[in-house]
Amino acid sequence: MFKIMLVEDDRTLYTEIKERLTQWSYEVCGIADFSMVMEEFTKEKPDLVIIDIQLPKFDGFHWCRMIRSHSNVPIIFLSSRDHPTDMVMSMQLGADDFIQKPFHFDVLIAKIQAVLRRVYNYSLDTQTNIQTWNGATIDYMRNTVAHDHGEIELTKNEMFILKILVENKNKIVSREEIMKSLWDDERFVSDNTLTVNVNRLRKSLGEIGLGKLIETKVGQGYMAKEEVSGT
Repeated sequence: MFKIMLVEDDRTLYTEIKERLTQWSYEVCGIADFSMVMEEFTKEKPDLVIIDIQLPKFDGFHWCRMIRSHSNVPIIFLSSRDHPTDMVMSMQLGADDFIQKPFHFDVLIAKIQAVLRRVYNYSLDTQTNIQTWNGATIDYMRNTVAHDHGEIELTKNEMFILKILVENKNKIVSREEIMKSLWDDERFVSDNTLTVNVNRLRKSLGEIGLGKLIETKVGQGYMAKEEVSGT
């Protein structure tokens, strides 16, 4: 049974979401003191976090930063605000998805299931958990990429995108193909969300000298270059 931490200060909405998630056999834990979110996160060790942006004490962006500094657990944001910058900010901070209130509960369930599938199941279908690319070692189990210049840890979304691109190295992978693979149903995803995630992946790889090997092919998609030794 997956455990979901629901960080929502609207008690009516919290109770409704908890009841519905429980019907789907998820274990749900909440927050009593909104200044103690990290303490509860550490204690509960959830498999997924659903967090509102507008919260007492500190906003959801603050807690996302705190969680990301310790864990790559998947995070879904909830927000009643309709500013595009909120979605961009959430993705830049490492969130896995964004849902605007009010939302249809079937959409929430679909997004939760898609996130849990790709985060906890995709590596089980991989023939090997280790792959080499341009002299770097990609570890799909640890979500790390190691190279001569050091080792970086990627978010689940970044690793999934990298996996798709590396498996098709030197070939252009369309944005639509990545979106369908990553989110299962592209109707629930903004085009900008993918752009943000790819840019974050490229920035992370740049820390170990590989950022330029993820190329944007305007109007077509993205490509992971495999450089030939000695060139």
